[in-house]
Amino acid sequence: MDTKLVILVLVGLIQQISGTSVICYHGTWSHYRLGNGKFSVSDVPAKLCTHYIYTFVGLDSDTNEVKSLDSWLDINLNGLNDANALKTVNPNLKTLLAVGGWNDGSAKYSVMAANATSRATFIASALKWVQKYNFDGFDIDWEYPARRDSSNPADKENFSKLIKEFYKTFHPLGLLVTAAVSAAPSYIDISYDVPALSKYLDFINVMLYDFHGAWENTASHNAPLYSAARFAGTVYADYSVNASIHGWISRGASPSKLALGVPFYGRNNILSNPDKTAPGSATTATGGVAGPYTATSGFLGYNEIIEKFNEGGWTTAWDDEQKVPYAFSGTTWLSYENKESLTLKVAYAKSLCLGAIMLWSIETEDFLGLSGTKYPLLEIIHNELNSNETADSSSSTKTASATTTTTSTTTTTPTTTTVSTTTTTTTTPTASSTSSSSSSTSSSTTSASEITKEDVCTAPGYFRSSANCRVFYYCQLSGIRYIVTKLICSAGLFYDTKLGICNYEKAVTC
Repeated sequence: MDTKLVILVLVGLIQQISGTSVICYHGTWSHYRLGNGKFSVSDVPAKLCTHYIYTFVGLDSDTNEVKSLDSWLDINLNGLNDANALKTVNPNLKTLLAVGGWNDGSAKYSVMAANATSRATFIASALKWVQKYNFDGFDIDWEYPARRDSSNPADKENFSKLIKEFYKTFHPLGLLVTAAVSAAPSYIDISYDVPALSKYLDFINVMLYDFHGAWENTASHNAPLYSAARFAGTVYADYSVNASIHGWISRGASPSKLALGVPFYGRNNILSNPDKTAPGSATTATGGVAGPYTATSGFLGYNEIIEKFNEGGWTTAWDDEQKVPYAFSGTTWLSYENKESLTLKVAYAKSLCLGAIMLWSIETEDFLGLSGTKYPLLEIIHNELNSNETADSSSSTKTASATTTTTSTTTTTPTTTTVSTTTTTTTTPTASSTSSSSSSTSSSTTSASEITKEDVCTAPGYFRSSANCRVFYYCQLSGIRYIVTKLICSAGLFYDTKLGICNYEKAVTC
């Protein structure tokens, strides 16, 4: 590795699994949907969420204050008050008010954040809304600093200033500050000062979805856990949950601050040839099927997916490379989440001791139980968070016939209840400060030379230590250099090279 600079980041794996939060975003406009799609604030299953985020209010570009985007729903129909009435159902629920979202744009946030006075006005206004309606915090969903209709590179620094000033105002009052952020590592460096966000945010809600969709000309999954070999050498090589999470960690994010976002919806494409249905098959890139409630081309809520499956005529299959399901019917190709993929994602979050599972969004869950169980996706998340099952490295997957609505897939994944703690002592090329554990019980310093003795980074990806099966490395190629993240499974666990997670010793060949 004489041409490559190896930079070690020791990640602090500190959070006990029992403390993992479940953050439920709610697109409140679902109140206006008809029939089986109507879902109001009062319908939220408060006991299944640790945090509830009401979306969205907006930014008034004339005053730099928070404004309602739907005063009829928010005020006249008591949406904001109903959000906090959920705490009568679950007294431990934390509620947050979210500003922004895709439709609110980026440019006006760029203008506001560039000036200390306008930032102060915005923060003071946000505080008034939070206190008036009894929220427990504020979520900033600026999509995205230095991107879209704002190309100002100073957005990155100004966003960090905004978050720091929110923290200084909100935290003395016991109020939370969170943010929804972009996933792809190639965009992280444009928009975010990661160490600063990790320091001042309570949660960094990583939107690990919309990696692919009907705007492309190939059938690719909305939210793959792992990258596909077909994307090697392309901009899509890091479009996966795994690459994104490690992109955040390697740049200085504390795992305990990261919320792994999962979509409660699927995306669909139109196949160019209905006989070619494997991932990567050609599609028309001219949109897709719209659901009866969400009414968006190429988008289906999980509740709409269940309705379509119940109609019959769908084949469901499993992409073992990316660990996600897909389905097809005629010329429609659909990527979505199921029990197996969600179980793997939650197990993945647990193996890295991430702080939360975040979902977008609660109103497209199967809340009527058309699949046989109400809130089946949330149930899967909670079952896996509380699971102590031993993992089985083998996985059997069946692909259904064209007239079948479901497949039978068995995938068992591990649960780690404790993980060893370390402290970061070095930085990555893009981070000026280190990730650290505020509750570390031990401290360790490992130099780059100690890693190169094993020459672990011969290619991007995960590599287990040849000397210690508890130790594994994540190698991320950045130009001609590798960023290396060293991770240590907790006592009693080995790194499972087949499943790509920490697993019980008896289930791993070491």
